[in-house]
Amino acid sequence: MEAVSDPPGLPRIRPFAPADTEACYAICLETADDGRDASGSYADPRLPGELWVGPYLRLAPEFALVLEDAEGVGGYVVGVADTAAFERRVEADWYPPLRLRYPRGSQPAGSRDAAGVDLIHRPPRMAAQILADHPAHLHIDLLPRLQARGFGRRLLRDLFSRLRAAGASGVHLGCSPTNVRAIAFYRHLGFEDLAGGTIWGRETTGP
Repeated sequence: MEAVSDPPGLPRIRPFAPADTEACYAICLETADDGRDASGSYADPRLPGELWVGPYLRLAPEFALVLEDAEGVGGYVVGVADTAAFERRVEADWYPPLRLRYPRGSQPAGSRDAAGVDLIHRPPRMAAQILADHPAHLHIDLLPRLQARGFGRRLLRDLFSRLRAAGASGVHLGCSPTNVRAIAFYRHLGFEDLAGGTIWGRETTGP
């Protein structure tokens, strides 16, 4: 699929390339506190990326898009068409080396790092009733300089096209109930509350 064409000098959406990995990890960290910078909250700055962006870049790069401007990559969307299959694959191929690198009890109790390590050892599984109508899922993050300019909508539009082509008619995402700006954005784009304000979903058709 072709990258979106923009006039010279303007931000553009393009397919992820392996050279974008470190930038995506940095964006994940800088938006990990309800959309705010979490750099001061993690002793290991790579941990958020290992959880929420790395497995998609490695195992499902065909569904990864980045937003790039003159300053470099400043946003991304990642996802998969079949969440259940992806959960099995990350369990087999992604988490085992991370569990060796981040053993249980290796981080101070109560810290964000400890919570992240716990997710590595006990990753959540999406409920079957969610997956019945919303088998795909995604994560999207943009740095402040690229927010509120329509680029989030465009990233999702392009990802939805890829998900539809892969046979997924519905998509879901997780969002902290305290991330009010993100929830307002998702509601504006037609996402509906599927699970008490923590899981949101919509069809992959439409804008």
